[in-house]
Amino acid sequence: MTAGGPKRLLIVSHVHHYEHEGRLAAYGPYAREIDIWADLFETVVIAAPLRRAACPGAAVPFTRSNISIWPLRDAGGDTVLAKLGLLPAIPLWALSLARAMRHADAVHVRCPGNLGLIGAAVAPLFSRYLVAKYAGQWNGYDGESIPTRLQRFLLRSSWWRGPVTVYGDWPDQAPHVVPFFTSMMTTAQVDRAVQVAAVKRIGRPLRVLFSGTLETRKRVDALLDAVTLLVAEGVAIELVIVGDGPQGTVLRAKARDLVAGGTVTFVGALPYDESLRWFEWAHALVLPSQHSEGWPKVIAEGMCHGLLCIGVAHGQVPRMLTGRGVLLPTGTPEEIAGALADMAADPDRHLPAMRAASAWARQFSLDGLRSALAELLASRWQVPAFHGAVAPQARPVGENP
Repeated sequence: MTAGGPKRLLIVSHVHHYEHEGRLAAYGPYAREIDIWADLFETVVIAAPLRRAACPGAAVPFTRSNISIWPLRDAGGDTVLAKLGLLPAIPLWALSLARAMRHADAVHVRCPGNLGLIGAAVAPLFSRYLVAKYAGQWNGYDGESIPTRLQRFLLRSSWWRGPVTVYGDWPDQAPHVVPFFTSMMTTAQVDRAVQVAAVKRIGRPLRVLFSGTLETRKRVDALLDAVTLLVAEGVAIELVIVGDGPQGTVLRAKARDLVAGGTVTFVGALPYDESLRWFEWAHALVLPSQHSEGWPKVIAEGMCHGLLCIGVAHGQVPRMLTGRGVLLPTGTPEEIAGALADMAADPDRHLPAMRAASAWARQFSLDGLRSALAELLASRWQVPAFHGAVAPQARPVGENP
């Protein structure tokens, strides 16, 4: 990154990584972001869980040759037994992270997550160049777990001596807590989305999109209930669900009749580039989550494509959608159905909000992220930053980088 500054970056991440046929891959939007970090350092080592298996549909290979993996034990989950399995993993994680940090000049910790908590606690012991990303809801929410609260406590405190990027401006924050917004779309993808948005019109049937992980907190079941209500009222509607996850089987069973009738289609997990074609297809995007969405990139992507985005008022969603989309108080099926029915009944009334959404969201791109990160680190670490160039084709290595 600099002539005299840090050159070797360690990233602590809870994201699952996959090694297959000599390639290292991970969830698409995350992998593209890590590629950007790799442009700023000579070497990047990711301390994260590694599965030596073919990657799922939503995963893509890293494209920078200076990225490698420091494998960590895969532990944790939603069940009681899985959570108990964390107990023996914690000291092993701490020891392995300590070993990895001894080889690094700088440490980037990604939160919230179990590994993020360990990383935030350990990293200040090993490096003066620290940076953290908190991708959750920085102001917290009802039912938030104790480990998640503890991560925010550590990152707010004087223990953490580096910048912490968060989604949104929050009052009474420490100077090192920095508002930061990202998108996973390249400049070319943004340009394409803007072209699509310029001519997008709401037609019949109303085309609705959900894109994301099929997990309980996303509340896709509420969206399916809303579609059932609309079908009963005779509203012409089609719903496409992009993504997969632990709730996939349950949701497909719930939507069996809607799928059979051609109203709902599950397309599964897709590579990021392929998922964007469904944003071109859709008129509206619905994100029914009621909490924990810090800066939902899927809404930014939908807005850029000129979709009328519908979300529940929490986190940064109000900042994104006020005047540019539809905010729901709680996200009940009735609220979702009402918003979609209104859209279908009077489509032209929503065009100004859709155009405003695209005009606002086009400012976020991966290329902008690279420049913003370089400026942030140079300023906070007091080093002269520059943009390096690396060759494509990242390859995984063993535990010792």
